[in-house]
Amino acid sequence: MFEATSRYYKVDDATLVVTLPDGSTRTVSYKRRRFTVDPGSLPALEYIAIQGERPDLLANRFFGEPTQFWRLCDANRVIRPIELTETGGRRLSVPVVGP
Repeated sequence: MFEATSRYYKVDDATLVVTLPDGSTRTVSYKRRRFTVDPGSLPALEYIAIQGERPDLLANRFFGEPTQFWRLCDANRVIRPIELTETGGRRLSVPVVGP
């Protein structure tokens, strides 16, 4: 369902059988909840963000892949990637090992 580089790749799949109003059933597949590791438990570099930098370009610089921006989000406990760089001078933690 997800590529090996996706943040959801290692998350377990689950299914749910739903009964519809007409009495028929439908099986719904989904991913279970994804939990992140404690960012302080991973070796990391520090980077000072420049206001307006694009998180995907930072991910490409540090990980060689722009779709890995989520690793920066996890390491800095942000939900929206833009939070990483919306104000300049923020100290970002950049993990040096895989998720």
